[in-house]
Amino acid sequence: MKKRHKTSVASHIPLLPIAKDIVHRYPDHPLYVHSERVLLLNSNQKMNAYLKEIADLCGITKHLTFHIARHTYVTTVTLGNGLPIESVSKMLFRADIRTTQIGMTSGFT
Repeated sequence: MKKRHKTSVASHIPLLPIAKDIVHRYPDHPLYVHSERVLLLNSNQKMNAYLKEIADLCGITKHLTFHIARHTYVTTVTLGNGLPIESVSKMLFRADIRTTQIGMTSGFT
């Protein structure tokens, strides 16, 4: 369960086994112990730097960002596997489903 700071919307986010392994890799790390963080990242900028490094190692030439990863998660992992858009909207911590619907029609989430 996770509650978004911006909207105070609570959401249950199911994780794939590999994601659970990553999240539970450092249970005693201070960022986990003293906060509600799920990943050991301080900013989207740092996440984007890691995604660039991963892309380089994998030979991916597309510019990867957290925003693109979020969109890919929505289109392939959730909606692509038949999850209702209402559930997806909650997993994205959206207070209003219309925001998710707009994002899907415009290609952004």
